[in-house]
Amino acid sequence: MSTRPTLLVIAHGSRDPRHAATVSALCARARKLRPELRVEVGHLDFNAPRVPRVLERLSADGVRNVVALPLLLTRAFHAKSDIPAVLREAAARLPLLSIHQAEVLGPSPLLTGALERRLAEAGLRPGERRSTGVVLASAGSSDPEAIAVIAEIAREWRRTAEWCAVRPAFASASLPRTADAVRELRADGCKRVAVAPYVIAPGFLPDRIAAGAREARADILAPVLGDAPELARLLLRRYDQAVRAHARGDMTTVSTMSALTA
Repeated sequence: MSTRPTLLVIAHGSRDPRHAATVSALCARARKLRPELRVEVGHLDFNAPRVPRVLERLSADGVRNVVALPLLLTRAFHAKSDIPAVLREAAARLPLLSIHQAEVLGPSPLLTGALERRLAEAGLRPGERRSTGVVLASAGSSDPEAIAVIAEIAREWRRTAEWCAVRPAFASASLPRTADAVRELRADGCKRVAVAPYVIAPGFLPDRIAAGAREARADILAPVLGDAPELARLLLRRYDQAVRAHARGDMTTVSTMSALTA
């Protein structure tokens, strides 16, 4: 058996079947990039298998080290509270299993690269950037840290990609909504407006983002990030960072690393 830790990708889960299918496709892409690595998926809610059951199976298989990677774009409630609690409970029941929580996926240039890929797939041409305003539409959060991160990503993306403007928007918990951000960009003089969903998988909130884009007549609506190659590479990068941090002694069992922006 390999001595490399198993990668457990922790997804939130959804009643929408597209969510689990997208997570499965993303993990399949990661496995193709690194065939020697065991990659498993566990869900917090709605879908099977749930995280505790996956950890029980891994322990029964003789796995002794697991890197648990939240499939999240920001450090909000799930990354700070829900997931650590689930992992602590599992670790207490499975004393032979050492579990290490990796950092969330964002922020990262790989994510903005994936956003740009999706916008191009939706029809945006490279020469149109300077005249295009982009709505960076996320699910939303009541966590001020998460909201601040989205705002900073929007500022940095506008600077590095030279968009006409980039405005954050949120499908829940925070304002503005997608439709309002589209209208604001038009009022600011952007020739065209594109909506880039900063979400991984389809579901209720991404559908709300899409509805807002259509309501305000955005020129371009990109698909969700999904199984973009950049996202699969980022999964493996966060895994590698967690493994190295633990080897250096910078990471304790079932603990969260400091923020990563690589």
